Amino acid sequence: MNSRLSTSMNRGLHLLALAISALLLVPLIGIFTSLFATDQGTWANLSRTVLPGLAANSLMLACGVAAGVAIIGTLTAWLTANNEFPGRRLLEWTLILPLAIPAYVLAYTYTDVLQYAGPVQTFLRDSFGWQKQDYWFPEIRSLGGAVGMLTLALYPYVYVIARVAFLEQSTTLNEAARNMGLGAFSAFTRISLPLARPAIAAGVALALMETLADYGTVSYFGVPTFTTGIFNAWFSQGDRIAAAKLAVVLMGFVILVMLLEHWARRRARFHQTAGRCHVRTDLSGAKGWLATLLCALPIVVGFAIPTLILLKLALTEGDVQFGARFIKLAANSFGVAAITALIAVSAALLLAYVARSSGQRVQAWLNRLVGLGYSVPGTVIAVGILIPLIALDHFLVDSIAAIFGFKTGLILTGGLLVLIYAYLIRFLAVALQSVEAGLSKITPNMDDAARSLGSTPFEVMRDVHMPLLRTSLITAGLLVFVDVMKELPATLVMRPFNFDTLAVQTYNLAMDERLAEASTAALVIVAVGLIPLIMASRAITKPQNYSASNFAPVVAVATQR
Repeated sequence: MNSRLSTSMNRGLHLLALAISALLLVPLIGIFTSLFATDQGTWANLSRTVLPGLAANSLMLACGVAAGVAIIGTLTAWLTANNEFPGRRLLEWTLILPLAIPAYVLAYTYTDVLQYAGPVQTFLRDSFGWQKQDYWFPEIRSLGGAVGMLTLALYPYVYVIARVAFLEQSTTLNEAARNMGLGAFSAFTRISLPLARPAIAAGVALALMETLADYGTVSYFGVPTFTTGIFNAWFSQGDRIAAAKLAVVLMGFVILVMLLEHWARRRARFHQTAGRCHVRTDLSGAKGWLATLLCALPIVVGFAIPTLILLKLALTEGDVQFGARFIKLAANSFGVAAITALIAVSAALLLAYVARSSGQRVQAWLNRLVGLGYSVPGTVIAVGILIPLIALDHFLVDSIAAIFGFKTGLILTGGLLVLIYAYLIRFLAVALQSVEAGLSKITPNMDDAARSLGSTPFEVMRDVHMPLLRTSLITAGLLVFVDVMKELPATLVMRPFNFDTLAVQTYNLAMDERLAEASTAALVIVAVGLIPLIMASRAITKPQNYSASNFAPVVAVATQR
């Protein structure tokens, strides 16, 4: 009887895992089927007129951000990992803090400071008696401005992954380089950098996927990209099929980035010798203070200044909005984030456990496919959900009208469950990665021992794995919670009527040039994002956490998404 119960429960867990995987993959499959659908003629017009511009802007934005994050992330990672200089212990964990500020929040704050009527240009005019035609100042609302904001927000992806790679490099290689007469910079370019190239490529790929998914920054700066094109096709021109076809093209860009990153890792065949005792080079005098300045600059520009600007706006220049409306927005944001985090952690635990216990590769491959949702922009996921959902809704409405003689209106579209569904597709990979990393540290012998004592598969997961995975589950929940709090594109498209979040409120007020009022909601988003980031960034400075598997949850933190 116990054997039958165990077999039945094991089969039930497998079927449930397959059902969850299929449910999460349906929208992604639906996006590509739109290629065979007929639109209203909008796609032909878009492909002739705006598509080349969207592709060019997206490509230039991606190239600019790739170069920026690679330079800043790699340089700061090498300096903190391989050298000793004033303030290194503080800088090595604070360099990750800009991830707490979404790129669109950076765009709002720096626009307020650097625009023509802002304090910087006003100070220059007052100090030198200049008029508008007497000087040139870079335009913040431009493609270059978008590159700068996204670079400041996303360089930590490269920094943290490259830093782990530099820390894991054998000290004997650097000693051999010094014995050969190579200086510190020559050893970096000829030895350390080639060895860390796969890690750098992985960090750049993550930053590029976030860049292609961004909507808030490019929309606010007026830079037309694929994400803004999808919004315009859907809302301005009312053509869902054309929006879906644009989404397919954007997905092509994302897949290309993933393939390039995979190609870079497959081509790399750098083997390291044993010996992991890491010795840092002491940078004294001017070199040491220069290293301090180079590492402090991204923190100051990407985190300290924007946070201070938001505080100033909230406390001195506008209504701080701590009223009933703000409480409702905060409750909406915290509510959907908490529900999504709970469901995502539960689903991730089930999927990871079934892949581990089944011994078959089917669920493992399905988990990888489900994980692709994190690389898919929120706008694309929204399109993939709404197109089949609207068709299903119309079918249900027509069926009910035919059977009962009255129309109910749309049943599924515009509900809160649909929004949470979109969040799960987007961020389940964050929880899945963290749970799988934790499960990999639990020996299979413990599973075998529990099963030999008569425990069912569910009891093994509940009584053995969950207590051991407590830290991983909490980490996964925190990361999903923060990502949902910051998510803008999917929320804008999928939210129910009269349901706004702090991210939507920040975007709407900023678009209306009410930056002081937007600062309060933006500060809450930043504060919530700081909690897991500080925990994670302090953890990666400990020697026992040099392993890339331990760092996996940190990499998954999203900023724009």
